[in-house]
Amino acid sequence: MELYGDVATELCIRSDGDEGLFAAYSSVEFLAPLHAGDFVEVRGRIVRTGTTSREISFEAYRYATPRPEVNASAADILDHPELAGRATGTCVVKKDRQRR
Repeated sequence: MELYGDVATELCIRSDGDEGLFAAYSSVEFLAPLHAGDFVEVRGRIVRTGTTSREISFEAYRYATPRPEVNASAADILDHPELAGRATGTCVVKKDRQRR
């Protein structure tokens, strides 16, 4: 969830020149477990833009997983990225803070 917030911050900075404020999630789905040490990529895109609101969709993919039974720094790349979760949320950027 924290990574979704980080992606939302970046998207608001890119679109408005301001971090904005994450107001709420409208949906969150946990589709596969993530564990400490997993290599994860979170993707996000603005799907709707209002006057001050930005609706954002997110997807989290696991690309690699650690192999501590092999050694402390071993990891394996998955054959196919695994969709671990997705969410939709809304960020708000006040009109007087929008620079783009």
